[in-house]
Order: sequence, then C-alpha cells, then structure tokens
Amino acid sequence: MNVLVTLLSTLLLLLAPPPDTLRLMFWNLENSFDWIDSGTGTSDAEFSSRGERHWTRKRFQTKCNAIAKGVLWAASREGGLPDAIGVCEVENSFVLRRLLQTTALRKLDYKVVHFDSPDPRGIDVALLYRPSRLRLLQAKPCHLYAPDSTVLATRDILAARFESATGQEIALLVNHHPSKYGGLEQSEPRRKAAVERLRFLADSLQSLGVQSVVAMGDFNDTPANPVYKLLEPTLQNWAGPLFQKGLGTIKYDGAWELIDMFFASEQLKGQMKILQVPFLMTRDTGHAGFKPLRTYSGPRYLGGVSDHCPIWGVVYRP
Repeated sequence: MNVLVTLLSTLLLLLAPPPDTLRLMFWNLENSFDWIDSGTGTSDAEFSSRGERHWTRKRFQTKCNAIAKGVLWAASREGGLPDAIGVCEVENSFVLRRLLQTTALRKLDYKVVHFDSPDPRGIDVALLYRPSRLRLLQAKPCHLYAPDSTVLATRDILAARFESATGQEIALLVNHHPSKYGGLEQSEPRRKAAVERLRFLADSLQSLGVQSVVAMGDFNDTPANPVYKLLEPTLQNWAGPLFQKGLGTIKYDGAWELIDMFFASEQLKGQMKILQVPFLMTRDTGHAGFKPLRTYSGPRYLGGVSDHCPIWGVVYRP
C-alpha cells in the first residue's frame, strides 16, 4: 500500500493543471494536536501521551498518514494536486511539518504558512501551498475584534498574497469562525465580527489592486444565515447551489449541514465540490447513510481524521 501511495504521489506531480486554473482544497482537521504536553492549556494536556485521550505518537502518525492519503485520493479523483490547501484546528507548525515530512506528501513540494493565534484551545488555521504553482508575496495573521476594539480570543484569519502561474496576484484567506458553543445569543455576535473582518480584509486587498480574492474555511454556519450578505458584492458564496441540494460537510443528528465554504471575488469563475473520501467515511449507525470518520467519538479512539468532509474548489483565470 505504501509503495502504491508513493507511486501515486509521484505521478500526480506530472499532472499540472493549465496555468490559468487553480485547484484549492480546505479541510477542518479536527483537533490535530501533537502528542507532547507543552503546558500551554487543557487541550494540549488532553491530547498528549499521558492525557485523557492517550494521544500517542503512533496515533498522531496514523492521523497524518490518513490526511495525506485523503489529499492524494482527492488529487487522483479531481485530476491533479491542489495548489493550496487551507486547514484549521491544527495546534502548531510542528504538526504541519510532520504531515509534510513523514507521509506520502514528502515527495511533493508543499510549504507551510502558519501563525499562532489567541485561540484559548490553541488551534489555528494554516495554509499549505506549492511554490511551483504559487509564489508567496506576503502572509499575515489578522485578528478578530469586538465592538470595543479588543482582540477576540479566537482563531485569526490567515491572509496570504500570491503570484499565480499567469503572473496575476491572488489572495487566499483561511477562516475558522467562532462556533455556536454557548448558544446563539453569545456566539452570533462573534461570528458576525468574523464576517465583518473578512469583508474588511477583502475590500482592503482590492483597494490595493488585488482583485482576485478567495476566502475558504469552516464558517460554523450555513449559507442560510443572512450575515453573509455583508460580504456581497465583494465576495460571492460558491456553496449556494450545493446548499440548495441539501448537501453538507458535517452531519449532525442525521442531517447534513454545509458550514465549510468558498467565497470568491465576483469576477472569478469557479466551482466548489464536497469530497466524501471513501476510506474516511463510516456508517451512521444512529441514522441512515454514512458520516465522516472522526479520530475520537467522545473518549473512544476511532482512527479517523475529522467530523468534516473536505471541500474542493477550482478557480479559472486567477
């Protein structure tokens, strides 16, 4: 199996898309912690060798291998490697370096963009990109702010500017907006602040001459929320048609919810897909059909990757 995965990764390097096409992927990697308790918080201790989850180096490596195989499966299905992969719920850059250096992805040319955020659980967003396809010009973390201008204790938005293969600038914004934990009354203003910040960043980039902007991420709400009207007309939601079909990226009480999405500049042409990686799905014993295979169900180790399906986007003429 490992030989086949290595061979597949080598063959995929040869499948370069046209210069005016950009392939993007986003995946919530659900609690991707290393196995070391660095004393940075309760989640760091919980996901360690001696913690409640008994998160060992072996389990960590199993998850890294599954992520890598998921990326290669997506690439084989969609005709080539993603040029950039946005991820969230990663503890640190060490996790990402191990993913790229100790799995089948080591044969590829991905590099890491990551910054530590003020999130109390210590989980961040990050971006993997291929320098053979995208030249990094600038990257920075962008805090979210409350109405009183204090920094919210949550994940930053990662903003990265690139030069594409056609010589055009494109900005990729990776998001993981605040969850509904604590109830709507408490969480809704925080998600609105995240959407307002995203609109500000997109407008700022376009005022600087960067007309091609793609925002990706786990927005922790569906396209039905009117708050996303705040992004228009600067950014358009590519998830709308999938939402109308009842498709989703996460399954809750037997129903699919679409909370992982792409938003893009109005002039960009493209499309979004939801990827159900066959070997990372499991039968939903409480309801009909299948659901994503998580790493844990409560304290019980399952060996999967995430409760989210990854999403795939193709941008034409970036």
